[in-house]
Amino acid sequence: MSKDQEPQTDLELVDEVRAGNRQAFTELMRRHQEKIYWVARRMVGSHADADDIVQEAFIKAFLSLGDFRGEAGFYTWLYRIAVNLSLNALRKRHIVEYLRESELAQMVFPAAKEDPHKDLENKELESQLARAVAKLPDKQRAVFIMRYYDEMSYEEIAYVLKTSVGGLKANYFHALRKVRQGMSHATAV
Repeated sequence: MSKDQEPQTDLELVDEVRAGNRQAFTELMRRHQEKIYWVARRMVGSHADADDIVQEAFIKAFLSLGDFRGEAGFYTWLYRIAVNLSLNALRKRHIVEYLRESELAQMVFPAAKEDPHKDLENKELESQLARAVAKLPDKQRAVFIMRYYDEMSYEEIAYVLKTSVGGLKANYFHALRKVRQGMSHATAV
C-alpha cells in the first residue's frame, strides 16, 4: 500500500486545513461528527439541540484551528468544545434532563423479559434514577455523565472541563450522593 493510500491522521488533516485544504476539514467532520453528536445528545437530551451544538462545535473548531496546538488529540479538543457548548446550552435553557428515560433505562437496567413484575420494578427504578440525575446541577451532571456513562478518567474530564482532578472527584462524589438520596427518597414515598 502506498503512502497516498494510507489513511491520514487527524493531525495530518489539521495541517492540511491550515495549508488551505478545506476538504481535509470535511474528512475530520466525517470522522468525528457522530461521536460529537452523542456527546452533545447525552448532555442536552434533545436531538435538535444536539444537532445545533454539533454544528456550532465544528464551526468553532474550524475558526479556532489556529489555536489548536496538538497537545491533546483533535478529537479530545473537539470533545471539550462540544461539552462546553452543551453546558452553555444547559445554562441558557435551564434544561433538567440530560437523557431520555428510555436511553438511560437501556444503559443502566436491561429489561427483565422473563418476569413482568421485575420488568415493571426495573422501569420504576429507571425512572427514579433519571429524575435524580436530572436534578443535579449542570457541572455535577456533566461530570456524572463523563465518568459514569462515558467511563472517562478524572484526568480526561479535568482536561475537558479545565478544572482540577480533586474538584472533579468532589463533584462526582456529591453527584453520586445526591442520586442515591433522590432514589432512596423516591423509594420511601
